[in-house]
Amino acid sequence: MTARPTPLSYKDAYNYGKKCRDRASRAAQGEWKPRPERRDPCELIKAASADRIPSLLPIKWQHMSDCPFGFLRGATPIMAADLAGLPYSGILTQICGDAHVRNLGAYAAPDGRMVFDINDFDETIHGPWEWDVKRLATSLVLAGREAHDTAARCKQAAAAFVRIYREFMLRFSEMTWLELARYQVHRQLQGSPVLAVLRKAEKSTPHQNLEKLAFKDPKRGWRFRDAKPLLFHPSKAVGDQVLAALASYRKTLSAERQHFLDWYQPVDVAFKVVGTGSVGVRDHVILAFGRGADDPLFLQVKEEPPSCYAPHTKNKAKLNQGQRVVQGQRLMQAQSDAFLGWTSFDGRDYLVRQLSDHKATIEIEDLRRNGLLQYAEVCGEVLAKGHARSGDACMLSGYMGSSDKFDVAITAFAVAYADQTTTDYEHFLACLKQGRV
Repeated sequence: MTARPTPLSYKDAYNYGKKCRDRASRAAQGEWKPRPERRDPCELIKAASADRIPSLLPIKWQHMSDCPFGFLRGATPIMAADLAGLPYSGILTQICGDAHVRNLGAYAAPDGRMVFDINDFDETIHGPWEWDVKRLATSLVLAGREAHDTAARCKQAAAAFVRIYREFMLRFSEMTWLELARYQVHRQLQGSPVLAVLRKAEKSTPHQNLEKLAFKDPKRGWRFRDAKPLLFHPSKAVGDQVLAALASYRKTLSAERQHFLDWYQPVDVAFKVVGTGSVGVRDHVILAFGRGADDPLFLQVKEEPPSCYAPHTKNKAKLNQGQRVVQGQRLMQAQSDAFLGWTSFDGRDYLVRQLSDHKATIEIEDLRRNGLLQYAEVCGEVLAKGHARSGDACMLSGYMGSSDKFDVAITAFAVAYADQTTTDYEHFLACLKQGRV
């Protein structure tokens, strides 16, 4: 075991968290005002995209121009820079980094059960826990606006999210570490939008992917179906590189998972455009089979640049960026993809995981009426669980306390920053029109 300092008692850790209010009061967490030196949002986006594939960036810009919530999804570097200039408590956890309503979802645990949890960790890093809370609260306001909910309901959802986060953090602070390690989110889901996500995930199988993404060529066997610009075959040299990288990826898996991976033989490689924030990174998919066409496996080999939060933290560890994502994901999730690992080739780092194996996420239409509030409460429990697993729930609970001061502050921030995002979105549209992006 790695030696750790003797953990503080519940009382000492709680009091330490309470003392952190001297560094940043709970009321200060509600502050938002753009600094005079704030960089032009369009320039930040362009700088963050400099190493991406230029021909694919118009797809990213299109996703971001759909609505302010879509803009938020692709503008993580802007919010990272803004958050870094705000007061924070000094308590650190592993953070998702890109916490928003569509980065929580359902997927299949290694034992086959459907799990609902955070499911995107491209920006994960060890940093201030408040950054995740503020980003997810803001996304609830923006998603609610996109679903045509009232301003009052959007604000109510953000407040409910923070309240549940605070209440569950207190509950987690009273658990043993082993209880916390085993904890999974189990809620009464009847009528909840989460139930719709779980049902979609149950139907999202490798066989469904086979029908959707591939076809059987009479001469060459199973092949990916070219659908440019979102899915296409790379050059043979690139395809060979991707397959060769599986050897180092295999070593990142446990022995029993290596055993099961070895039963699958790759038959084809394609390039696939994914997400909003990830558009432009190098993303490959591999089709493999075990016992014939009834036993397909899809692997995703996705480039992982450094987290956009890295310049704003003191993290100096020189990890493979895929390894950074895997370690953050395993810290925050109770159950992770059985084939989660990493590799590198051609001077770039990659995450490897199953592609869309029983994966699904929330749709904006699921958040209409009472859906937004119900979903906000689940988000609070899920994010609290991730932070409690990777940090110290006693300290976090001590900082937030038992009153609603923290809830009120974060809700105020969420509304103000949602307005800022809308302003940035309109500026982005103007830049697109002017050809500046």
